[in-house]
Order: sequence, then structure tokens, then C-alpha cells
Amino acid sequence: MDIQSLLPLVVILPFLGATIIGLLGFLFPNFRKQESLIGALATSMVAIPFVIYLIAFLNFDGKPILFDLFSWMETPDLKIRFSYELDQLSLLMGMIVTGVGSLIHLYSISYMHSDSGFYKYFLYLNLFIFAMTNLILGDNLVVLFLGWEGVGACSYFLIGYWFKDMEKAKAAQKAFVANRIGDFALLTAMFLIYSTTGTLTFREFVYTGFDPVTLKWICLLVFIAATGKSAQIPLYVWLPDAMAGPTPVSALIHAATMVTSGIYLIARMSWMFYNAHEVLAFIAIIGALTAVSAAMTAIAQNDIKKVLAYSTVSQLGFMFMALGTGSFTTAIFHVMTHAFFKACLFLGSGSVIHAMEHAHAAPDPQDIRFMGNLKKYMPHTSKTFLISTLAIAGIPPLAGFFSKDEILGKAFAAGHENSIYYLVWLIGICTAFMTAFYMTRLYVLTFEGKERFQYHNTHDEHHVHHGHDEHHHEPHESPAIVTIPLWILAGLAIVGGFLGLPEIIGHGHYNWISHHWLGGGGSPLVKNITHHASFVTEIILILLSIGIGVAGVSLAWKLYTNQGLKGDEIIKSKLGSFYTVLENKFYVDEFYNFMIVRPFVFISDRFIMFLDKEIIDGAVNGAGDLTDTTGNIIKKLQSGVVQNYALIMVCGVIAIIAYLMI
Repeated sequence: MDIQSLLPLVVILPFLGATIIGLLGFLFPNFRKQESLIGALATSMVAIPFVIYLIAFLNFDGKPILFDLFSWMETPDLKIRFSYELDQLSLLMGMIVTGVGSLIHLYSISYMHSDSGFYKYFLYLNLFIFAMTNLILGDNLVVLFLGWEGVGACSYFLIGYWFKDMEKAKAAQKAFVANRIGDFALLTAMFLIYSTTGTLTFREFVYTGFDPVTLKWICLLVFIAATGKSAQIPLYVWLPDAMAGPTPVSALIHAATMVTSGIYLIARMSWMFYNAHEVLAFIAIIGALTAVSAAMTAIAQNDIKKVLAYSTVSQLGFMFMALGTGSFTTAIFHVMTHAFFKACLFLGSGSVIHAMEHAHAAPDPQDIRFMGNLKKYMPHTSKTFLISTLAIAGIPPLAGFFSKDEILGKAFAAGHENSIYYLVWLIGICTAFMTAFYMTRLYVLTFEGKERFQYHNTHDEHHVHHGHDEHHHEPHESPAIVTIPLWILAGLAIVGGFLGLPEIIGHGHYNWISHHWLGGGGSPLVKNITHHASFVTEIILILLSIGIGVAGVSLAWKLYTNQGLKGDEIIKSKLGSFYTVLENKFYVDEFYNFMIVRPFVFISDRFIMFLDKEIIDGAVNGAGDLTDTTGNIIKKLQSGVVQNYALIMVCGVIAIIAYLMI
């Protein structure tokens, strides 16, 4: 099979799906009601590219495959083509995006059932995958940037999908504005790269020798861009609010696509970051601080999706810790494992929310304080949620253990060369413990213990007297179209880690991703900085990593199964007023509002509006008034009397003759 001829379909099909659904939905209102057709079409437009990626993976010989669609712009100095490159990194990312994305599409058919904007939702999903495909396959920074902006725009549409709710609309605006800051940094980096090398094609500039100062600035600007898309301090604030969108959107954005864009970009440019050690150390510190602050915040949250959102921010911090140690392939490894268990967790939370909404059992169907013992009613959701919880907690042999252990091991080994990495490692260890604790808390309060919800029974006295209960509402398990994706993702969360076994097993020969797929060969695609630790040290670090995970799970399990919600009160009594700080998310939003938003609003009201109304509008209106006044004066000369016109002409002739004589 000629894979070269099939590859353009991975770009074209998602765009084609969005176009067909959008046009038919706009032109034919009856089409909007065909939910099964719309869902099947949208899902197939993502599933088929996954199959193509899989075929390419099975037949890949290590040589990049280039395919060119068309030329966009050509000048003597700059040529931009819509050309794409399939190599080890883009192939792996493509399988993750389309594989997890197709499961989310399938899940959404049930989740979005009867929604008035059903067709628009799937239009946005397909368009999102199209933009993400351009981002990961583009062989130059311009195509990547179009995909980069595309996922930002689609996330705006999806986060604010229920835009009639002002809070959801504001969340979308917040995401859009926060990402624009990072996007400006990426544009600036692109200008620097082009002015230095004369090209924006990766394989032409990545291996170019930049002078040290320019290199550091480029790497720093690319990192700032990554903090926007991948939610790191100080631009992470948009991601927890992105929960305003439908739950499958949260899974799509937070698991395998948009938030991993920054990690992907830095890995793609790893050969440049390899020589910018100061920037790498800075990246590691920011990643560690992001990871620990988000983990602490998650401990005090009660919204099931907010806990998972801060968990995502924390896990992205781990990925940046790996990037900061120069272990770029390890970061991509954690991108993969995180996609499996986090997508499962988000989709599981959506299953729970739907069940609680159906039961009308709580004032807020997302508040875990009104849940409990849901495993009785939702066995499939609870089991897959537990598997993914243990995976993110770092319990072996689940996927999260292998990738997180490798990140911590690389950080400790890097400490031999720069002691700052010992601090990064210590923060990582503390964060791993908190991750295991708050995720176990989330699972126990949701699925274990006593039921803390009440049924809203609708049966009448006749049914009560005769013992009938057919109108009795209670939470129930989701249909197979929901649970099948959950089990597939849970299965991947179980086995996915074996693609990156610890280096002590065969001295790295068993770590398929780092040493064979991404980093293998004489000229590896992703350039890692190699840090070595002794055999004994690695054994101790692995045992410590296991112990930390087990301790966090055990402590939370014992506390919340015995005490229930009182467990939160116990923690609150231990932490005192700091717990309030965590509940309020370190008051970061309030700080931004006070220091940035309110001053901008004040300046806009007092100065910008004055400038706009009085100066700009005044100048425009003044020009109009001047023209009007001049016209009123001149029109008096247009009397319509022929003698007056003749007199003016004679005066003009006399004036001209006088001028010539003088």
C-alpha cells in the first residue's frame, strides 16, 4: 500500500468533515436533527486518519515522509508552502491526537444527545482536529502557527459553546486572551529565526548554529509561547475555567491535544534548546512550581471537573520539568500516558455528571460532596475511573508510574551537574504524593462510602401504596457508546507504560520511546541531554517513587473511607487559614483582576474613551463639519444668474492679465 498517497487524507478529512457538517446544517435545518448521521460522519473523519497513521506506523522505515499540498506565498526571499512532514515525533503525536480524539467523538454522540447545537458541536470538534493536525505535521513554523492559532480559536468556540451563560462566555474570553500573550511571543521568535537564518522550515533552521544570545532569546520566547498553550505559570489561569465547556471538550483540550502543543513545539526544536542550558533550568523551575501549586489547589476543590483541571495543570508541570532537564523524549512519553488516563478521567466525570443530572439528586451535579457510593450504580465508570486514578497516582505497573518515575529520575540525575535540579526533584516528589492523595480523595468521595445525595421521587400515592417504584429516579450507568471508550482508555492506561520501561532494565534498551523511536539512530530526531545515575541510585529512586504513590493513595483512602466529608475538615484544621487560600486558588484570579484587569478598565474608561471620542472621533467629525461649512459658503456663489457668472469670468481674466503685466 502506497502510504504516501494516503497521508494527505489525514489533513483533508477533518476539514472536509467540518465543511460538510457546517454547510448541510446551515442550509438544511432538518439535517441538524440527524444526530446519528452527524456523529458517525464526524467520528469517521477522525477515525480514518488514525487508521492511516497506524498503517504508516507499521510500515515506517525511519525516513521522514514529506507531502506537499500547495504553495501559499512565494517571494524572492520567502517561500511558504502548505507542506507537511511525517516523522517519528509527528507520527506518535498524530496517533495520540486522532486515537483519543476519535474516542471522544464517539463518546460525544451520547453525551450531546438532544443538544440544540449538536451539528455545530461536531463541526467545531472536526475543525479542532484539523487545526491540531496542521500544528503537528507542518514542516515549517508558518503552517504550525496556523494550526496553533486554529486550536486556540476552536477552543474559544468549544469552551464558550453554551455562550448564553455569561460565565461560560467569560471563560472562553479568558482562554482566548491568555493564549494571545503566548502567541505574540511565538511570532516574535519566528521573526528572530527568519531574520537570522532566512527560513522557517524546521529541518533547515533547527540545526543552524545561532549565536548564544540570539539562541537564548529564541528559546525563551518559544517557552513563553508554550506557557500559554500548555498552561504554565503565569498563563495557566485559563485552563481551570475551560471546564465551562462540555465535558468531552475538557477531555479533548486537557488530555491529548491543545495543552500538549507547547511540549510538542519545544521537543520539535530540542536541538536548539539542547544548547540553551540556562533556559532549560528556568523551564524546569517554572514546571516544578506550576506542578506543586496546582496540586495543592486541587486538594481543596469540590467540583469534579475542577479537580481534574488542576490535575492537568500539575501534570503539564511534570512535562515541563522533563523538558527542563533536557529529557525531551521523557516529556513526550508522559504526554502519551497522560492522554490515556486523563481522557478516561474526564470522560468518566462526564458519565458521573450525566447520572447525577438524571437523578436530580444534588443542587450541583458536579459537586463531589453530593455524591458517594456511585460504584453501586455505575460499575463500569467506577472501575475505569479507579484504574486511571491509580495510573495518575503513579502506582505500578500502570502507565503513569513509568513516565512519572522517569521524569523524577532524570531530574535527580541532572542535579549532579546543576544543584537546582535537586530542588526540582524534591518539589516533584512532594507533588507526586499530593497527586496520589487528591486523586484518591476524588475517587473515594465520588464512588465509595455513603450516599450523600437524595432521590427526587415522582411516584404518586397509588404507586406508594402498591409498592411500585417505576418512577424512582436514581443514578445509572451510561450506555455502551460511553463505557466502551472508557474501557479502551483504561486499558491503554494499564499497558501504555510498558513502552518506556526504566533504563536500569537492559541499560535503556527497553525504553522503546526514548531510545528507539524518538531518540534512536546516529542522528536522533529529538536531542536529549543525557544524565546518568548509578544502578543503586536508580533502584532507590524507583522504590521511593512507588512508596510515595502508595503512601498518598493509602492515606487518602483511609481518611475518606472512614471519615467521609469530615476528612476535609480534618485537613482544614491541620492547614488552618492556608486551606482557605487553597480553596480560593491562591487568589491568583483576584490578583490578576486587581493588578491588570481593573487598571486596564480604568484607563479605558478615563483615557482611551476620551481619546476615541474627543480626539479621533473629533478629528473625523471635524473634517465633516469643515466640509459642510465650506460647502455652505461656496454654494452661495452658485446663484444660477448668468450675469453673475459672466462678471466672475471677466474679473478672472482681468486678474490674469494684471498678473502677466506685472
